Amino acid sequence: MSLLANLFRSSIGRKFLMAATGLILVGFVAGHLVGNLQIFAHPDKINGYAHFLQSLGPVLWLVRLGLLACVGLHVWAALTLALENTAARGPEAYGVNRWLNAALASRYMKHTGIVVLVFIIYHLAHFTLGAAQAGSFKTALPEYVMTGGFHLLGFPVVAQGQVVHDVYSMVFLGFAHPVVSLCYIVAIALLTLHLLHGVDSMFQTFGLRNQRWATGLRRVVLLFSLAYFLGNLAIPGAMLTGLARPAPGTTAALKLAAAAVSTSAVQR
Repeated sequence: MSLLANLFRSSIGRKFLMAATGLILVGFVAGHLVGNLQIFAHPDKINGYAHFLQSLGPVLWLVRLGLLACVGLHVWAALTLALENTAARGPEAYGVNRWLNAALASRYMKHTGIVVLVFIIYHLAHFTLGAAQAGSFKTALPEYVMTGGFHLLGFPVVAQGQVVHDVYSMVFLGFAHPVVSLCYIVAIALLTLHLLHGVDSMFQTFGLRNQRWATGLRRVVLLFSLAYFLGNLAIPGAMLTGLARPAPGTTAALKLAAAAVSTSAVQR
């Protein structure tokens, strides 16, 4: 049996496949968060960053397809392993005590995984396509004129005066709805719970977790998961509480101001 066939047919191979795709996806969500945190800087930052990614063209689509393939393989491996474990246990193989002793994160891996998958689909519709915004805040890919350009690693990649998609305003308008923001916070909490057990299991699958390193690795995973949750929480949290407001003159600032005037008029 070839190495490739082993990856798909054997339990060990599928565990390795799930760990490898999980590692790629963990790297993506960490990088995605770093990019999103630019929302707290000048609009040029996140808009220039987003335009740079869009300008990659076919390369960006290859990355997207690769990530989608990783998600598909990760879900498939997880489902097949779960079905195998269920079949191997039988109806009375493990008692209630074993379930109670399981870590909370591992106990709900399947449930959090389903929620995370739904969250990814909604997130793409919400910000990538601009199709899930509603009411007076609906703005599908508004335009923004770069005021100072955008530099990446010291190199100019988006020129001053260039018209780009206003991702900055899309984020502010997207999180202007308290219900949407709260749903994002819950989804991120469940994703963090998924990462907490998934990254720890990944180290075990790769043979990196032993008696000497186990405690230290768990602490690293815990700190990473906590930082990931707090970083994502900061974005909708700052907008819900009013700690972060859109820059004057942006589409988000104009629409939110108009909505505030309209609400005030109705209340009178």
